[in-house]
Amino acid sequence: MHTVQAGSYEIGQGHPLVLLAGPCVLEGYEHSLAIGREAKRICDKLGIPYIFKASFDKANRSSYDSFRGPGLEEGLKQLAAIKKELGVPVVSDVHETWQVEKAAEVLDVIQIPAFLCRQTDLVYAAAKTGRCVNVKKGQFLAPWDMKNVIGKIEAAGNHNILLTERGSSFGYNTLVTDMRGLAIMRELGYPVVMDATHSVQIPGGQGKTSGGQSQYVPHMARAAAAVGIDALFLEVHDDPSKALSDGPNMVRLDQLEGLLKQVLAIDKIVRG
Repeated sequence: MHTVQAGSYEIGQGHPLVLLAGPCVLEGYEHSLAIGREAKRICDKLGIPYIFKASFDKANRSSYDSFRGPGLEEGLKQLAAIKKELGVPVVSDVHETWQVEKAAEVLDVIQIPAFLCRQTDLVYAAAKTGRCVNVKKGQFLAPWDMKNVIGKIEAAGNHNILLTERGSSFGYNTLVTDMRGLAIMRELGYPVVMDATHSVQIPGGQGKTSGGQSQYVPHMARAAAAVGIDALFLEVHDDPSKALSDGPNMVRLDQLEGLLKQVLAIDKIVRG
């Protein structure tokens, strides 16, 4: 398996489980920083390398008037400040090729959203930056199809790749996660990430917004750790009921430490 570099962290076989976590979208610098600071405190306590996650633009919202975030320039400014203040790598998603070069100036990990994982130009542009590229497997793809996405990134000379599982479409407004996918994608030679929060999302389930079943996030995270993962992706918030995006599938910040302790205990057994 390739070892991936994300900021100062190495991710992959033989390296500690990494956490990518933060609010779904930047809801303001101070608020986002506070969430990141608490997540980092917990990770430092538990010995988990921490990467701050938040979107500067949520382009794939259910409705036109949904909150999208501060946008590219202001969002990257906030992410750069959080990165400096917390001393951790940062990850955010890009949606169009013109965003990539600017984003790479700040981001340690460039994320390709699940809906866009087959967009050749976007994937290739992200890869050409040399940054770590985290690709979320599309809800419409089989895990073995990710080899073609890997090929696009490798064609750009980049082997700094993470592959993320976040569930597959199962009928209308429903996702189901086939845990075999984690093992199958790992066999493709790159570290795998479990997105335990989007895996319990109910896309468009509330009409103009997506719903979710956050009560099942711990089950998804523990099950993924039992299969074997290299990183865990969680969207966290101090009050998910007031979150401006994806609140129904978020983890409450005050429940993060307990969940991570459970995941680490399982991860320790699996790693032997």
